Parts: sequence; C-alpha cells; structure tokens
Amino acid sequence: MRTVIFIVVGVVLAAALLRWIPMPYRTWVAGLFTAAWLAVSAWNLRTGLSHGYTLAEELPIHVALFGIPVAVAWGVWWWLRR
Repeated sequence: MRTVIFIVVGVVLAAALLRWIPMPYRTWVAGLFTAAWLAVSAWNLRTGLSHGYTLAEELPIHVALFGIPVAVAWGVWWWLRR
C-alpha cells in the first residue's frame, strides 16, 4: 500500500506542478521535479535497506517508485507544450 501511495503522490505532484507553472518554466520544473523525486526515492531506498531488505528486493520497487512519476511528469510536459 505504501508503494501505491508514493506513486500516486508523485504523479499528482508532477501533474499539479506542471499544470499551474507558466509555460516558460515548465522544462525547468520538470527537471527539478526529476531531481527532487530521485532524492525522495533514494531516501526511501535507504530506509528500506536499513530495515533489513536487500537491494535485490528493493530495487524493482524503487524503479517503479521513481520511474512512473517521472515518466508522467515528462509526459505531461510534452503534452502541455503542444
């Protein structure tokens, strides 16, 4: 359930940021969101590893935790610039 919450929060945050930021700043905001979400994902990975999970167990989950919101952010960026 926690994984779903992280993904939903990331998707909603990315979509909201890119929707309400003025057009000239959207590329910058998408890049900033990518960097910030990487930091959040790394922190969450570190937390999982410190609780005894192995990297092999955590990595597939964190690929989705990072990849889905970032893909949505850049997809929204691309869609809004058309």
